[in-house]
Amino acid sequence: MLTKVYGSAVFGVEATTITVEVNVDRGVGYHLVGLPDNAIKESNYRIAAALLNNGYKIPGKKITINMAPADLRKEGSAYDLTLAVGILTASGQIQSENLEKYIIMGELSLDGSLQPIKGALPIAIKAREEGFTGFILPMENAKEAAIVSDLRVFGVDNIKTVIDFFDTGKPLEQVIVDTREEFYKNLDFPEFDFSDVKGQESIKRCMEIAAAGGHNIILIGPPGAGKTMLAKRLPSILPPMTLHEALETTKIHSVVGKIKNMGLMSQRPFRSPHHTISDVALVGGGAYPQPGEISLSHNGVLFLDELPEFKRGVLEVMRQPLEDREVTISRAKFTVTYPSSFMLVASMNPSPGGYFNDPDAPVTSSPAEMQRYLGKISGPLLDRIDIHIEVTPVPFEKLSEDRKGEGSVEIRKRVTAAREIQTRRFEELDNVHYNAQMNTKQIREFCRLDEASKELLKKAMERLNLSARAYDRILKVARTIADLENKSNVNGNHIGEAIQYRSLDREGWLG
Repeated sequence: MLTKVYGSAVFGVEATTITVEVNVDRGVGYHLVGLPDNAIKESNYRIAAALLNNGYKIPGKKITINMAPADLRKEGSAYDLTLAVGILTASGQIQSENLEKYIIMGELSLDGSLQPIKGALPIAIKAREEGFTGFILPMENAKEAAIVSDLRVFGVDNIKTVIDFFDTGKPLEQVIVDTREEFYKNLDFPEFDFSDVKGQESIKRCMEIAAAGGHNIILIGPPGAGKTMLAKRLPSILPPMTLHEALETTKIHSVVGKIKNMGLMSQRPFRSPHHTISDVALVGGGAYPQPGEISLSHNGVLFLDELPEFKRGVLEVMRQPLEDREVTISRAKFTVTYPSSFMLVASMNPSPGGYFNDPDAPVTSSPAEMQRYLGKISGPLLDRIDIHIEVTPVPFEKLSEDRKGEGSVEIRKRVTAAREIQTRRFEELDNVHYNAQMNTKQIREFCRLDEASKELLKKAMERLNLSARAYDRILKVARTIADLENKSNVNGNHIGEAIQYRSLDREGWLG
């Protein structure tokens, strides 16, 4: 008897429906075809034990299973439940008229209980698109899949529950999530707040500008100056995620199995990989491509602490994703694209010893060591960072003050107001939502300068020997400063402040 059951495979952040055809015939053998990986090939052992422990068995006949489309690679253990239900139906142990209405996914334990799967959200989105009535999956993933409206999602703990549903019509309990209510309920405040930061007013101003325009930023300063502390507080002043951004971000985290019982993500991601990270782990890829850290920080912040300690090759692979805001991974047989629109926040010591440019500290690094240290960061990468700011240690008087600084809530209000101005400005453009995403044509249109500002910028360009890309960066940052002041035109003050935020272009740093 031939039976068709439906599962799903995830490629990139999109799902593809897989038709599992099970044929039970006279003879002996178990044949699984359709490019399955080792985890799927081993599934017959898990299925056999799970069925036996629940009063069923794999028939002693010739079982042929085809996973169509047969030329597409299938991977992972999430097809166990799909295959098990197909075998039971094809061998006549259960009767069901409704199999074709459901996507069925789940990894089986030997006792028949179900383990969580990866990519439940993209699978649910695809199931709704293709008109399936319901999605049966492990209970731990149900909340994540139930985000998708107009699709009945059933979370189950054991294969016996699924068998009873198809064989005897025993109803399954539908998991219902009110996406909007869930999203707004979880918009609570992050644990880190800018009110904890003593002093550092100029750096806080810099962070505010970076958050308002989505600009990449690098903090340079000696150990203990507060670089990491400031970076960790940046997500607390970013505007709240929109529902669309939350769905997009949740989808990527779902693919790597980081959602489980969370449902919809409402906090912007903050990723801080260690400097020993490989280039594949950072940008994504591998034999079975997975999103890397830059995609997991999509719509959030990627923090690279001690930037020169990262391998140069790792930093160089970030150049294209920083510009294009997506990363494309190509293999011989397929190509996947992951979104990677993130804010890069980097920090570094000014020298190997850490205290270059500090008048009170002894100079422990020779000029050659300094050049080697700073040479690990290429000019093209620095060009893609809009704001360079020096962080100086906080004096004792400031540290011992009882007075709290301005809190994240107040700063976030100003940042959100500036972002709203940008949203209105770019509402007719599909791929531009804030100032950092502007291309050269949009910069010419939205950052017009008067003669005095042009002259100021010209002198700065000549004196600091800036590249054309640095020129664009200064204009973008100036546009954001004007937005924070609710000014329609960029003036000399805005340009002057933006030029100050190019520390690493100045004489004495990389000269």
